[in-house]
Amino acid sequence: MATNWAAFAATEPGLAGLAEKRFGAFRHHVLVTLRADGSPRTSGLEVRFLGGELWLGMMQDSLKARDLRRDARFVLQSNPGSGTGMEEGDVRIGGRAVEVTDPEAKGAYVKEVEPPQPFHLFRTELTEVVRTFVEDDRYLVVQVWRPGAPVRALRRT
Repeated sequence: MATNWAAFAATEPGLAGLAEKRFGAFRHHVLVTLRADGSPRTSGLEVRFLGGELWLGMMQDSLKARDLRRDARFVLQSNPGSGTGMEEGDVRIGGRAVEVTDPEAKGAYVKEVEPPQPFHLFRTELTEVVRTFVEDDRYLVVQVWRPGAPVRALRRT
């Protein structure tokens, strides 16, 4: 079961807002894809939240694009920034990337973002959003959302 960003944000606006803020704090983040042999590949990536979707844009024929075309599963890790503060916590998004080839949809993205051409564009279908943060300098809190279920919070000392 998977859902797009708009549906996630409608059901969990607080967590969605924190995730957007965390990804908006820095330009580059880390994308994890699967190589042909099944091993993980980490790559830098810029992301966009536009029109109710979380978009992944990347250079034409990049290794990460090839990975996603072969196996759509991905994990996106927010940039932790400098230092160790992470006041808003750490956010990780997992799901499947669906390549966008429709000229009209891709054109709307180009108009808004003006990416270097040519490029691959993927919209995401979410299977998990996880936020990890420290609460009261005492607890490590892990919030986990999956489609069809409310956010679950785990606290550890």
